[in-house]
Amino acid sequence: MANNFLRWILTFCMIYSVSGEGCSLILKPSRVVVAFGEPVSVSCEAARPVRVLGWESAISAAHTQHEMSVQWKVDSLIDWIEEPICYGVFFTAPRQCEEKLNLVLYKTPDSVSIRPVNHNGPMVEGKEYQLLCEVQNIAPVQYLTLRWYRGQTEVYNHSFSDLTSSSPVQVSSTLIITPTKAENGAQYRCVAELDLGPEGPQPPPTVTSEPLNASVHFPPVFLSPETEVLDFIAGAEITLNCTATGNPTPVYSWLSSHPVHENKRLEDDSVLTSSTLLPGTYTCTASNTLEKKSKQFIVKAKSKGV
Repeated sequence: MANNFLRWILTFCMIYSVSGEGCSLILKPSRVVVAFGEPVSVSCEAARPVRVLGWESAISAAHTQHEMSVQWKVDSLIDWIEEPICYGVFFTAPRQCEEKLNLVLYKTPDSVSIRPVNHNGPMVEGKEYQLLCEVQNIAPVQYLTLRWYRGQTEVYNHSFSDLTSSSPVQVSSTLIITPTKAENGAQYRCVAELDLGPEGPQPPPTVTSEPLNASVHFPPVFLSPETEVLDFIAGAEITLNCTATGNPTPVYSWLSSHPVHENKRLEDDSVLTSSTLLPGTYTCTASNTLEKKSKQFIVKAKSKGV
């Protein structure tokens, strides 16, 4: 009979209780952040004489009669929908009230990975690409921020505060890039940061993807693209520098109005040095799989009297 009476009181309390100011229930702490599978303990204290004080909980209900405090305790919290509520039945008005515990159960992701979308191999300078960051089994997702880095510089971040799932989910973020030759060899990373507030771990836990190394192909670019004019001095050594940057690495060829009287391998070099070059025009071509570019050198005979 006593147990039935107590059950009736608890049901009456949950239906007709009030909360907030004047409730006379104090939770210590009022907000709890717990890692999945870790223990948790919270005390509920009554600020005035109480008839019944207890916790309504799916996995660890507890109650006491006439005592001024009662503890909610779980050795290993693994229930994603747990919403503990402390209730009190008092001798004076308001006779019933309740306080819901602000409980955050969290889990860092199993993995964070980054990959190109619909693309394999090197990127081409000036074209648009998408990189996808995927996060597996993280909770609660509304506290997650995905931070994109190129090298040590943050280039974009994506928050999920509009989502409300309390249990683990999979989420992703897309970064759109238009790479330049300066980004060849750059490393992109995606960092999942779970900022759970001041009650959570400090600094906020993070999980970082393996880096994605960007290989950017770009056409040859001469270090000095302008036509060069050099004076011809019989027997003197002349250097023609046709060096260009590019990815893939450029290959070189030379054309001239005169035969190149040097070892043939020099004809495939970016720098041509010779003491037998005759006055005339020499054209160097630097080429890779994207483009061919040419540069001219004019070896000019000195006029008499100059």
